[in-house]
Amino acid sequence: MVTATVDILIEDDRWVLDHLAPRAVGAALIGAGLEPSAFEVSLLACDDARIAALNADFRQKGTPTNVLSWPSENRAAMADGEMPAAPNLPMDAELGDIAISFDTCAREADKAGTPFDHHVTHLIVHGVLHLLGFDHIRDGDAALMEGLETEILGKLDISDPYS
Repeated sequence: MVTATVDILIEDDRWVLDHLAPRAVGAALIGAGLEPSAFEVSLLACDDARIAALNADFRQKGTPTNVLSWPSENRAAMADGEMPAAPNLPMDAELGDIAISFDTCAREADKAGTPFDHHVTHLIVHGVLHLLGFDHIRDGDAALMEGLETEILGKLDISDPYS
């Protein structure tokens, strides 16, 4: 598996992401038809308090969430269900930032009966796809994004999180 460059900032010592994050980011980029070695992603590994503050600052929702993403460029598709615009290299090599909360991820994985590493991998893939312009607000976009996530996770031997 080709990995990507991931700049990881660990704010919560419970996180261990050295191998998992580059593998998940690389798989997401390959799944989107991109060469992982050409791109960089920044990942903040935090707790619920930190992600709740970020969620309040950027989305006006003062509650914790599992993952947040900030793309470096708006690559969203204009029409519902269309592929987003691909990043332009070398200008768009830095795709953006992702934050992920240990507490919320652990709760969700436990509730779903999913291995923690599988859930975290799914959420990192999800975050990378957001950096690439994929979204799930419109029905067609959601179907495209969820289908791609399922395909990417399947190649990592992780079951469909939407089934």
